[in-house]
Amino acid sequence: MSRIQANLLLTFVALIWGSAFVAQNRAMADVGPLLFTGVRFLVGSLVVLPLAVIEWRRLGREGRPLSWGDGGHIAGLGALMMLGAVMQQIGIQFTSVTNAGFLTAVYVPLVPVLAWLLLRQVAHWSVWPAAAGCLVGAFLLSGAHELSISVGDLWVLGSAVPWAVHVLMVGRWADRMGAPFLVASGQFAVCGLLSLGAATVMEPVRWDGLIAAAGPIAYTGVLSVGVAFTAQVVAQRYAHAADAAIILSSETLFAAAFGYALLGERLDANGLLGCGLMLACILLVQLTPLVGTLRRRRILTTPSN
Repeated sequence: MSRIQANLLLTFVALIWGSAFVAQNRAMADVGPLLFTGVRFLVGSLVVLPLAVIEWRRLGREGRPLSWGDGGHIAGLGALMMLGAVMQQIGIQFTSVTNAGFLTAVYVPLVPVLAWLLLRQVAHWSVWPAAAGCLVGAFLLSGAHELSISVGDLWVLGSAVPWAVHVLMVGRWADRMGAPFLVASGQFAVCGLLSLGAATVMEPVRWDGLIAAAGPIAYTGVLSVGVAFTAQVVAQRYAHAADAAIILSSETLFAAAFGYALLGERLDANGLLGCGLMLACILLVQLTPLVGTLRRRRILTTPSN
């Protein structure tokens, strides 16, 4: 898979995640966020499980089964997903959804910074202005008019760290193991079980609520988790982590589009400006490396006089 193909697959992932916001919004009327997260991630794990079993058997035949260390990495990814979700959920209780949406987007510029600090990976120059532009675009799209830091804001801001580390490491570990489906199914199971454990302590767990939210749980469990998160793992074996963070942030754009189409939500001028800015940044980070590649190929294939 080429870098461009991986970026296009990540765009498809962002589209699915954006559409899932409608289902997530409707599910909150019947179940708590931790219970919803736990069940849908376990559903997603079951969706990918057949492919994971096939992959497990293939690795056994090839004489390179996963080690305990690999299992630890998969558990770590699941814990990062859980940690990001829990910190975000705690913060949302004490701040507005508008502020939460904006502050979560901090993971976009955080990914290339962590990639440089932890892995010594130098991102393409286009990543830095694109990351800053996505952050500004998310702020405009959120409709926020001022920045005031509360305890809830700090919790949500903190959640950007595990999300950024997850985006940074998921492709790296999946590529080392050569087992994207095992990584996907395993991390979903860990995240789901941890979320359910937290839900039994922090939320009322009711069977009738789960039945009422069965539709949104099925939609997000199968598509948002089973299909989209798995596609993310596959695509990030070939995409730069900083590119992935910026492209995945376009879920905000798709969420706004589906909210407009399905919920009748409308964007003001600032929201439209934010959408346009984020779209421009996503195109910048996808097309600029392609232009450079085409230019180098032209130079190599042009006969010298």
